Amino acid sequence: MSEQQDTARFFEEGDADPSLLKDRRVAIIGFGSQGHAHALNLRDSGVSVVVGLYEGSPSAETAREQGLDVKTVAEAAAWADVISILIPDTKQAAVYHTEIEPNLSDGDILVFAHGFNIHYDEIDPPESVDTILIAPKSPGQMVRREFVAGRGVPALVGVHHDASGQALDFALAYAAGLGSTRTGVLQTTFGAETETDLFGEQAVLCGGLSELVKAGFETLVDAGYDPRLAYFECLHEMKLIIDLAYAKGLSGMRAEISDTAEWGDYESGRRVIGEASRTAMREVLDEIQSGAFAKKWIKEAHCGGPNFERRRQEEGAHILETTGNALRGRMSWL
Repeated sequence: MSEQQDTARFFEEGDADPSLLKDRRVAIIGFGSQGHAHALNLRDSGVSVVVGLYEGSPSAETAREQGLDVKTVAEAAAWADVISILIPDTKQAAVYHTEIEPNLSDGDILVFAHGFNIHYDEIDPPESVDTILIAPKSPGQMVRREFVAGRGVPALVGVHHDASGQALDFALAYAAGLGSTRTGVLQTTFGAETETDLFGEQAVLCGGLSELVKAGFETLVDAGYDPRLAYFECLHEMKLIIDLAYAKGLSGMRAEISDTAEWGDYESGRRVIGEASRTAMREVLDEIQSGAFAKKWIKEAHCGGPNFERRRQEEGAHILETTGNALRGRMSWL
């Protein structure tokens, strides 16, 4: 906690010097959600960019159609002096050790958009290179869309190695190239970003939300209500509430809903998410902080993800999903 408090500082456009990247060559490893946004935004900010992909990647043609040069990962790493690793967490270590590490030179800069592999010691860069974090707090499509509109999404920046003495300055220059300094950039650490990101995903945004929706849906269906009605009340209408909370906060959301809904929020919310849920959240956080979750996930991925795929299939077959698929087929705006 004290580490995070000591480093928490908000930066804006005037704090960044984009010219620091002027004579740099940036390799974007991966061309998925974040990769395409980083590559295009930096390119449009005047930075020299190539995309590094594995041989035969279906993303290569897409990148070329966007006017980007494409190389193999090893070629891109050898060409660049700023290497941004934007491939899935479970693939990063192997690609780093085989394709990137042999091509690193003193003075290079390694960039990560998530601290997972650094924080859990899957990747240990040499002390002679800067290792920095730039984590936009939006999906890549929004990172690109807001940049094109002349705006930007907020981002987190952090420093793991500061070989040059300018690592934070480089991080801010990179964030400016993405457009993030237009909104604001919060300084953090690799550890704090990793742990809070994983906790948010597991306890609230993905795991917590998914189970809350399913529990509500199942409660109504088990009580005899039509699954389509349960879907509308427990999932379909969630977008309205999420959009309001996203734009105005919880109090602003409550100001927009009916008094009956607001009173029901106060009366029942803490019964559903009570002390048992808070205890479970603390347990989830403990597993993230100790590395137990990371160890389990890395082992699962190295084994080919059999349990991951089984769970994915089971969840996809849930009556909530089959009901929703049928209803969404009627919604022409989706």
